Amino acid sequence: MPTPLRLATFNLENLDDKADPHAPTLADRIRILRPQLLRLRADVLCLQEIHGQEQAGQPRDLLALKALIATTPYAGYHLATTATQAGPPFDVRNLVVLSRFPVLERQQLKNVHGAPSYQKATAIPPQTVAEPVRWERPILYVKLDMGNGRILHLANVHLKSKLPTEIPGQKADQYTWKTPRGWAEGSFISSMKRVGQALEVRLLVDDIFDVEPDAWIAVAGDFNAESEDVATTAIRGPVEETGNPAHAPRVMLPCENTIPESSRHSLFHLGKGIMLDHVLVSRPLSAFYRGAEIHNEVLPDESGPFRTDVKFPESDHAPVIAEFALP
Repeated sequence: MPTPLRLATFNLENLDDKADPHAPTLADRIRILRPQLLRLRADVLCLQEIHGQEQAGQPRDLLALKALIATTPYAGYHLATTATQAGPPFDVRNLVVLSRFPVLERQQLKNVHGAPSYQKATAIPPQTVAEPVRWERPILYVKLDMGNGRILHLANVHLKSKLPTEIPGQKADQYTWKTPRGWAEGSFISSMKRVGQALEVRLLVDDIFDVEPDAWIAVAGDFNAESEDVATTAIRGPVEETGNPAHAPRVMLPCENTIPESSRHSLFHLGKGIMLDHVLVSRPLSAFYRGAEIHNEVLPDESGPFRTDVKFPESDHAPVIAEFALP
């Protein structure tokens, strides 16, 4: 009998238990999010924006997440998370993998191949030397034991958003830029970070293929980029871009392409549906692909005026699921 695999990704949008007058309570969020998680029926679940919490005398832990998945099958899953050098998870925006299958290995990758140097053109006072452009969020890479000696190589990602990076002296306040050129440069630096992370993922994918040409590989998460954007295309590696058919076996396939375009969106921005969350798979894994889902039927558009988080306990992202029948 085939082994079913439902692989899902879901950005839970700042999952935390902090008291905040502008945000819903954790209890309110659990009431909405838990049914969404149960509906996924995921065997492997990639989560983004999972905050850590502190208790007196205890190391930081993922207490909000554990409260969310309590009483669900996910409570018994293997858990892998990004973590500080000291061991506990980060304070904010951890990547988490919950897996029904055992985790054989866990790594996190961030700027492992160095960082590009850049001298800001609009900084006030002027910047006189170039500085490294480092991205803030790591990649979480795990190897999962799928049985019968087969391994699933899984990268959970959260690429840099399109929000401009701060430029010294160019902001009047949190939301107001003093000049268009300052905003443009901040956007350019954010794109460098996003594509830099994507390159790091692509290097990981090719390193795996170098050792295991028929590898089962999946890259899932919040790319903050649509399928044809530079960051996602860099990870996919299509022959149309490389111009070299010899690389066709290494192309990563976006599972959402089997969903009708009218329903293919995981976030709303100013009334427009965009696809920022993806599950990309290697050709050997795609042989067992059976279909995809995007649970966006009641996805809120939080980008309009007066639409604060307290009105929307759910996430502003929709979960994306890819289903396989493994031999």
